[in-house]
Amino acid sequence: MMKKIDELLLSYQQEMVETLQKWVRIPSVKGEAIPGAPFGAENRKALECAMADCEKMGFATEIFDGYAGHADLGEGDDYDALGILAHLDVVPVGDGWTVEPFGGEVRDGKIFGRGTSDDKGPAVAAMYAMRAVKEAGVPLKRKVRLILGCDEECGSSDMAYYKEHAVMPRSGFSPDAEYPVINIEKGGCNLMIRGRQAGLKVLEMNVGERPNVVPGFAAALVEGDEELLKKVQEEAWPWPVKAKMEMGAVRIETIGVTGHAAMPEHGRNAIGQLMLVLKKLGAKGIVETLADKIGMTCYAENLGIAMEDKVSGKLTCSMDIIRTEGDTVSAVMDIRYPVLFNLDAALALLQSGLSDCEVVNIHSRAPHFVSEDTQLVKELLEAYHEVTGLEKKAIAIGGGTYAQSMEEGVAFGALFPGEVEMAHQADEYLELKSMFESARIFARAIVRLAGK
Repeated sequence: MMKKIDELLLSYQQEMVETLQKWVRIPSVKGEAIPGAPFGAENRKALECAMADCEKMGFATEIFDGYAGHADLGEGDDYDALGILAHLDVVPVGDGWTVEPFGGEVRDGKIFGRGTSDDKGPAVAAMYAMRAVKEAGVPLKRKVRLILGCDEECGSSDMAYYKEHAVMPRSGFSPDAEYPVINIEKGGCNLMIRGRQAGLKVLEMNVGERPNVVPGFAAALVEGDEELLKKVQEEAWPWPVKAKMEMGAVRIETIGVTGHAAMPEHGRNAIGQLMLVLKKLGAKGIVETLADKIGMTCYAENLGIAMEDKVSGKLTCSMDIIRTEGDTVSAVMDIRYPVLFNLDAALALLQSGLSDCEVVNIHSRAPHFVSEDTQLVKELLEAYHEVTGLEKKAIAIGGGTYAQSMEEGVAFGALFPGEVEMAHQADEYLELKSMFESARIFARAIVRLAGK
């Protein structure tokens, strides 16, 4: 049976590439809400496109007011179904691209474009895995339900809506992280630190679009003349810094490396660089505080809340948005914290240590844990090992996925060990070989968990 499935998946490969190209060419960044499209017209278009492809494969589909859609293989109780949850929305393009972000260009065994790895490629792999199981004639003991959402990158309100209008499967996986199996997802919160500036006057800063994206570019317009411009240009900065006169003031730019806030150590935060530059030039108040307390750190070591535990690793912290409004500066941090972290105590500690600033918890979510001893985790690890021969183990991540929408949900793929994490980065790509291997793994997972 598995040989037949593999033969079918091999025959689908070119079609899989073309399907992913079609999906990537829809720029499904969150947009203005309109009737039937709560996350913008492009997200609705992406959802309709994906559901149409599922229908062509013979799956029963339904769209829930533009929030999400599902495609069912087989019959059975919805709650008992094997859930596979992926998302079609993508983060904004950002800076630093050398290819068309929504082009789906194929080169050197890779397909490039925003969303190729996060999360359209894995969603395509799951859809074709379901098709192979269906066309191979595998008898099923439970329904398999592919759920595709449109708001994962901005808070997952799509899954909350879906739960109100459909039955969410109790158990399943989300191919939106890495292999082998992620049974622990850290808790997360977005904190705003707001305060007044002093010293060197920052006239304008408007950096960052999403709190979960490490910014690769930052700029500030500061009060100053040719003397300040010369000082910026002559200083030996440890990172790329540019400056020029603009509207009678000095515009300062820093170049970093875009990344995912769940793994800030893999990027280089341009806002942190900018804060350190401004401090050195004479900025005081909140700008100096942000430079000293956060700067280029990734683990909140200067904020007094650094910690780690054995099962979920280190707390991470990334300053991803900053704005000015008159003399007030507001910065938004993305924090991913371990299972044993006490968020309320940490917030009190932060406010005490930042007494001249206001600390606001904008949004938070609790950690998520599924035991390694569950059938779900064991069978997923077997499916992964059968294809790759690699070690069977469960791991923790800082990212939050749709897995948390299920009572017993885990993240499963689609980044393989040793591969470069390209989610949220410029020139995002997916290795085609990896997409094909993921389809084989997902098909085996379906057979193991839903086959008779």
